[in-house]
Order: sequence, then C-alpha cells, then structure tokens
Amino acid sequence: MQLRRQPLSAPRPGDTRPAAQRLAGPLLLLLALQGAGASGGPEDSGWLQDAEPSSRLLSQAARAALHFFNFRAASPSALQVLENVLDGRAWVNQKKEYKFDLVFTTEFYSTEEDEKRLGQCSAQVFFRNEKPRPAVNVTCSQLIKKERRQEEDYHLYKLMKQLKSPLNAVSIPDSHGYIAPSLRPVWDLAFLGSSYVMWQKTTPFLQYYMSQISSVKQWKTNDDAIDFDYTVLLHEFSTQEIIPCRIHLVWYPSKPLKVKYHCQERQTPEEASGTEDGSAMALTELSNF
Repeated sequence: MQLRRQPLSAPRPGDTRPAAQRLAGPLLLLLALQGAGASGGPEDSGWLQDAEPSSRLLSQAARAALHFFNFRAASPSALQVLENVLDGRAWVNQKKEYKFDLVFTTEFYSTEEDEKRLGQCSAQVFFRNEKPRPAVNVTCSQLIKKERRQEEDYHLYKLMKQLKSPLNAVSIPDSHGYIAPSLRPVWDLAFLGSSYVMWQKTTPFLQYYMSQISSVKQWKTNDDAIDFDYTVLLHEFSTQEIIPCRIHLVWYPSKPLKVKYHCQERQTPEEASGTEDGSAMALTELSNF
C-alpha cells in the first residue's frame, strides 16, 4: 500500500489561518524548551563535572581561596591555613576553565600548640583559561573573636612602632628553621603580604608557599602606617622552583592591606608583577577592596 505524504501542519477543519501562523505556536514552544535546556546545570552550558577530582586539585583551589581570604582579612593575628578538604566538586569546559565548589576546614596559623583551633570555610573558585589569580568567593567561620584580633593586631603594631631604629634583618627563619620571638611579627606580616602574591600567582597546576624571608627593611613614615620592603622566597610545589619576590607592604590595624610585588621567575628571564592578566579580570587593584 502506498503511503500518502501529509502536509507539515495540516489545517484543522475550519482553520483558515495562513500556514505561517499555524507554525508559529509549535515553533515558539520548541524554542522555549531549547532555552530551558540551555539554562540548566553546568553540564548543559558546556561545563563537564569531574566525577573524581584529585585531592591535590581540590586542595590547591582551597589554598588559593585561603590566600585571598587572608589578604582580604588584613590581620596578621587571624591568619588561617588549610587543614582538610571536607567536600569538593570540580567542573571544566573546552576552554580549559576550571570551577570548584568547596567546603574545607582551616587551622589557626600560630606557633602555640595549645591554641590550635579549627574553623570551616565554603568557597567557589574559578580559573579562567588555566591562568593565575582565580576569582574567589569565600566565607569562613571566625577562629578568633573580633575584639581579641583587634587587640593582638594593635599590640603587634605598637611593637613595630616602638623600635628605636627601623628594622633591617636577613634570613628569617635561620638555617636551622628558627624564628626568634622578636621577629615573629615580622614573619606574620610577610606571610600576610605574601598571601596576596600567592593568590595572584596560583593556577590549577602551580601552588606556592612562603619558605623564607631573605631580607626585610622597615621604612620610617610620616603617617601612622607600618611600611616594609621584603624579599621572600616562594616555593612552587610541582616544579620545586624557589622564586624570589620583592614585596612592598603598607599596613595599619583594621585598615585595608596595600601590597605591591615583583617576582623573578627562575625558568625564564621574564618577570611577573602585580598587574599581570589573570582569571579574576575585575580584581586588578593592588590593595584590598
């Protein structure tokens, strides 16, 4: 039996509308359904979820979020370091952009063992085209009460201001890994400033840690701020490179931290500074927000 071809949209009896009008309704419905699908989860918009992201990759993203958090907090008395990643999801797209959704615990950055305390953070981290300086949205529980943090910050500030002559030191810690108690505030301030640099330089595959202050010079200022020039050595884990960075830091308790830096890369003659292109295109100021 020969099948008869039917028109694409046969008119109902009594329907005298032109064919274009009869097709408009189904076409609009189809476009609406396609739009709903395009606005679904990350997988629907070109993002593919990594079913089993490596612990190294999740930890790296969590550390980047903490570097950013420490810089924004601008308090040497409230520094936090990563303790453990509790939960993490990762996505990647064809542009090699990475997104992370994380929950992790943190540890109070202190030498006193009896003050060891754990906090918890949640963060979203985005790396654009495998570039450094990820965009970060992070929230952390308070490990130290605001009043105590302000008190300890001001105590550190007074110690620095009461020095009879501006500080000029080298090799912190020394060759035995020892940091003199009188130099601990200097180390904490350098770690605070380095947090900005490490956030700026972190990529999905490169992570940094401050291993030593090779020199530090304090400047006398006409205002109330603490003004330091540091040269710090950053250890990059995957390549085992030691990268010297010059950091200029201006700090006053409860005020935004101001940082400028210049790093000499060991692998190439090119130098990196705080104005390099990165994942967080809007975050180009060399100061807190």
